[in-house]
Amino acid sequence: MQTKGFQGALLVALILTLGACDNPKGAAEPPARPVRTLTLEKSDKGVPVVLTGRIEALNEASLGFRLSGQMIERHVSTGDQVKPGQLLARLDSENELNALRSAKANLAAALAKLTQVRNHFERQETLLAQGWTTRANFDQAERELKTAEAQIESAEAQVATAQDQVSFTELLADAEGVVTAVGAEPGEVIQAGQMIVRLAREGGRDAVFDVPAQVLRSPPADPLIDVRLTDAPSVTAVGRVREVSPQADPVTRTFQVKVGLSDPPEAMRLGATVTGTMQVDSVPMIEIPSSALTEFNGEPAVWIVDPKDLVVDLRNVSLLRFNPTTVTIEQGLAIGDIVVTAGVQALRRGQRIRILGSDT
Repeated sequence: MQTKGFQGALLVALILTLGACDNPKGAAEPPARPVRTLTLEKSDKGVPVVLTGRIEALNEASLGFRLSGQMIERHVSTGDQVKPGQLLARLDSENELNALRSAKANLAAALAKLTQVRNHFERQETLLAQGWTTRANFDQAERELKTAEAQIESAEAQVATAQDQVSFTELLADAEGVVTAVGAEPGEVIQAGQMIVRLAREGGRDAVFDVPAQVLRSPPADPLIDVRLTDAPSVTAVGRVREVSPQADPVTRTFQVKVGLSDPPEAMRLGATVTGTMQVDSVPMIEIPSSALTEFNGEPAVWIVDPKDLVVDLRNVSLLRFNPTTVTIEQGLAIGDIVVTAGVQALRRGQRIRILGSDT
């Protein structure tokens, strides 16, 4: 009987304890989460944009034969310096030489025919003047002379065409430059127009960058670009934007921008990796530390502090540009908003916070 009484008392005590736990008024309020914050202000300072690119020739051309055939010689390789008119490669020209010989033979036959017809015409002209031939015979001789003269013009044109075909079996450099690539080896059968040698012509160099679309939305007027070798920052050059691609790359979604360099040093060789710095025009903008950025509903967001109740809530934002330390906000924030910059990982919506200090 005593055991049953003890069990009953224990049950009553347990029920009372559970009732006390269900009472929200008896529960202790969770402590405020300590965070650091930033009160937003507009910044008018210019923001440097730093991009990585490469050195390319100002003018680069892919040279190839105008004819199809078997390439029997190639006299240059990648990295070779070439001069204007220098022989780069040669095709087997036997067929073209045969065509030239045939055209020359046709021209010789036409010249002989012209001599014969001209002599006959002159005789008919003399006989007509003396009354020993008819007008019909003279007219016939005149027609034959004009036909022979036309055949001479046709034969000469065929010879010129055949000579051109022979010259097309030799690939010559059209300017001074450096060979940056080769597209075929001796012995290969190549097609007309196929790249045999890629030539970077002398006379200028470009720094080429793949630029994000957000940088191109509001570019400064005629910006001056500072270009440095990535592996040797002391080697520098300056340039201005020469060409902007009208279409984005289908893979990277960036736009190719070519910067023409003024007096680039010899150390900036073709293909070298460079870093370009451009100062964006001074425009009002809102910047926050990148540590303040989080995610909400699959989009960038930040924690906003209610200054009256000191509770936080999430707000989605639109980014203009970002780098490892700061983020430039395009939409979603306003001057005077208080943004949490440290401690964002441990927050939840509606949580009370305690401000440790404001970032400046």
